[in-house]
Amino acid sequence: MTDFSCVITSGGDTEGAGGADALRASVASVLGQSLRGAEAVVVLAAGVSAPTRTAARALADSSPGRVRLIRPDPAARTTGALRNAGLDAATGRYVLVLTPGERLHRHACRNLWQAGERSRADLVAGRWSRTVGEGGKEQEPPWQDELYARSRTVARFADAPGLVVRDAMVTGFCLRREAARRHGLRYEEDLAHGEILFGPLAAAAVGRIALVRRLIVTGRAVPDRARDLTALVEAHRRVAAALDAHGLPALREERERAFVREHLVPLARSFPRLPAARRARVAATAARVLTAPVPRELPPLERVAATLLARGDAEGVLTAAYALSRPVTVCAPVVTGEGGRVEWDDRCPVDVTELGYQYREFGAARLMNRLTRCTAEEGRLLLEGRLVLPPRTAPDAPFTATLEFRARGGARAVAFPVDDVRRDGNGVTWGARADVARLLRPLGVRDTAWDARLILEAGGIRSVSDLFAPQDLVEGAVRFTARPRLGQLAGDTWEPYITLKDHLALRLTARRRPARTTRRLVRYATHFRPARKAKLLVRALRKRLDRYRSRGFKTAAYNTWLTRLPVRRGSVVLESHMGRCYGDSPRALHEEIRRQGLKLRSTWSYDTSPAGFPDDARLVRRWSWRYLWALARAEYWVDNQGFPQALRKPARTTYLQTWHGSAYKRMGFDETRVRLQDALQRERLQQAVHRFDHFLVRSEHDVATLARAYRLPEDRLLRTGYPRNDALIAERARTETEGRLPRPPLAGALGIDDHRKVVLYAPTFRGGPAGGKQARRRLLLDVREFADRFGDMYTLLVRAHYLEAARLPVCPPGTVIDVSRHHDVSEVLALADVLVTDYSSIMFDFALLDRPVILYAPDLDTYAAERGSYFDLREKAPGPVVATQEELFAELAEVKKSDIRHAPQRAAFAQEFGAYDRGDAARRVVAAVFSPQGASRTTDHHRQGAGR
Repeated sequence: MTDFSCVITSGGDTEGAGGADALRASVASVLGQSLRGAEAVVVLAAGVSAPTRTAARALADSSPGRVRLIRPDPAARTTGALRNAGLDAATGRYVLVLTPGERLHRHACRNLWQAGERSRADLVAGRWSRTVGEGGKEQEPPWQDELYARSRTVARFADAPGLVVRDAMVTGFCLRREAARRHGLRYEEDLAHGEILFGPLAAAAVGRIALVRRLIVTGRAVPDRARDLTALVEAHRRVAAALDAHGLPALREERERAFVREHLVPLARSFPRLPAARRARVAATAARVLTAPVPRELPPLERVAATLLARGDAEGVLTAAYALSRPVTVCAPVVTGEGGRVEWDDRCPVDVTELGYQYREFGAARLMNRLTRCTAEEGRLLLEGRLVLPPRTAPDAPFTATLEFRARGGARAVAFPVDDVRRDGNGVTWGARADVARLLRPLGVRDTAWDARLILEAGGIRSVSDLFAPQDLVEGAVRFTARPRLGQLAGDTWEPYITLKDHLALRLTARRRPARTTRRLVRYATHFRPARKAKLLVRALRKRLDRYRSRGFKTAAYNTWLTRLPVRRGSVVLESHMGRCYGDSPRALHEEIRRQGLKLRSTWSYDTSPAGFPDDARLVRRWSWRYLWALARAEYWVDNQGFPQALRKPARTTYLQTWHGSAYKRMGFDETRVRLQDALQRERLQQAVHRFDHFLVRSEHDVATLARAYRLPEDRLLRTGYPRNDALIAERARTETEGRLPRPPLAGALGIDDHRKVVLYAPTFRGGPAGGKQARRRLLLDVREFADRFGDMYTLLVRAHYLEAARLPVCPPGTVIDVSRHHDVSEVLALADVLVTDYSSIMFDFALLDRPVILYAPDLDTYAAERGSYFDLREKAPGPVVATQEELFAELAEVKKSDIRHAPQRAAFAQEFGAYDRGDAARRVVAAVFSPQGASRTTDHHRQGAGR
């Protein structure tokens, strides 16, 4: 008896493409197992193709002891019947079933066998991946990460619901052969895709199940949902019935949702690539077999797609497919239903209120522009289409339109007039005739693809939209003569086509012999051996240039050579939050220097874009050679976060670290993350911090926490407060004498009315160490619920941490505004009436305004335990600490009472953590650092060996 019998069937009702090659790949993966006691049991249907039969015989003859060829009863024609024959013929202790083309990972059988023997489980399951796209890329279903996060054993399948909620057991698992026979486990022979049902039935029957986190099977084919919809629905229906029979209605409901998301939604997404006749057939089939109600808990667009499929509305599904890939595009003429709900359209009353279509305005919204006709007429390209208008469109505005073709990847564009533009209820119907043969003149090289778009204008407002169309709309002989500027040897024909993003475009092709010959010659010239060698040489040179542009090379060049350059007297390099903004204390110091008229030359660094930075300063991009040159020659460095740690501070440069906030959570060498680092990493941090000549503190709390955590000596501390907070002290004084109105200028720029109160929500940073792009995170606060409850009273300003970005839903205009990209947080704080935060240091600054603070901290105990804190937040908080959203909303509803009740705590909080913030910090810092007396106190860290 062998350890493993791997059953591979071929010729059944669900045999996919590949035939003999797929069978060879599967058998080869069995023979290549590190567990030598694995056999391949090949079961061939009577009607299998001749090449597949020949390949199977050759495999059995080449490995007679490990490949067995089974000829079942000629009546066994379905895949289920063939698999049952394989189960009967298996002799291994464990049995595993593969579809042709599926391949076992080299150690798959060994991992399954070890898990089964160790756990004594009758069923062992592991990860599998499927082939996606035309390139054959392997991809694991994302839900496997949670199901197989760790290897474990469960007593029953309900303890691992992902096994039956998803199609987790279609492959990648094995059964003890004795257990399979004891429980009478068989494939349903009348059911195509019976593997969907067999896995859950086996899991329910055996009891003890082992899960391994290793990859077991690769190469599983994605099912053809358009072809096999009936079989997929029937298999799902039987699994759902089995869950009901086991008394698990909650799992059945969860499986209903998963089936829609994993089968029906991908089927809807594929509609633009299906021919019109097939779309109609699939929609008719869906209307016949999809009888269960669509789960209401699904996201709105997925529910729309499933509902339209179940109704057999092929055109509606096509529209939903476009909306699924572009959720912010207005794709349907939404209508208002009962209770003010916004519904998809008259035929599909699905609630889509949360999509915010009702708030989209013409010009600001992306609109779906459906191409309905693309043909040739009198030598011109005839295009017709219909564009959906958003609800907030002026009813009587006249429309004008222009059809534009733009060279892909370039700036050239050619416009054609659209003569036929007319309002059509909740949309605009248009038609254009473009003489592309005469007017569209490409160069012929690197501009061979031109994308089409429609520019619609109404009342001076423009809306630009791509032309959406299914793939089969332009199939045929719609072609036009092309006249490239380089002559027709570069190309001779314009050919309309639909891109992979389902948009209309034109491409320059070679149809006639001269152009085809020229392209073949060009291809030969660029692909024969000398050309290939030249390409390799160019690639090597580019690689060398990339090395010269790398941060490692720049760091070495800076520390070795640039730091030897003489200091340029009076030069200052300023940076705020690693170049992400022009704000904070560096900005306040820059403006104070300008106000005093000091003869200092300022250079600001920016990370990605110089927009918003001062015009009267030199701007350099972070990590550019100009940036390194400026740092090497600067007399002063000023920042609030930290210049790159690897860069050494020149000997005669003064480094002013303004820092970016007082500390609630543990920082520096007090952090658990830093304490767990090796000695070399901690030494790098110490060297980077030791570059500081001056470090600003705003209270003795900063001295006891930040200064100690970063091991800063007393003589480097400046007890001046933060220059950025001078504006807050001035704003508080103004409001106490003049009142809150007029509001700061930022209110007008954001469109906030004077009668609305402003709530600022500014959560702390919850990610790891910075590096790379900003992470998009879902906010703990449900801003849509906030808008529904308080939209008439408050405007919510959301400011994510500068290392993160918030994902905000569409809300009524004026209720929720993202101010994360506003450069100066002090201007936002001065505008806010109430602050909602969690553990962000922004609470220490806002307390200076003596305005209400609410700490929304649902995970306070967990956060404090994991990150560590310097004090008990509940004991010293400047306002109420709430753990749930309902508690937060209750505090906002009674904010005046809360303001009065917590005024003493807020005053004590401001005094303890902002004792040195007196409104003159910028002046005092400039006097201490940038005056001749201050400059003479600069420490020469270069001689001390710091920052190396």
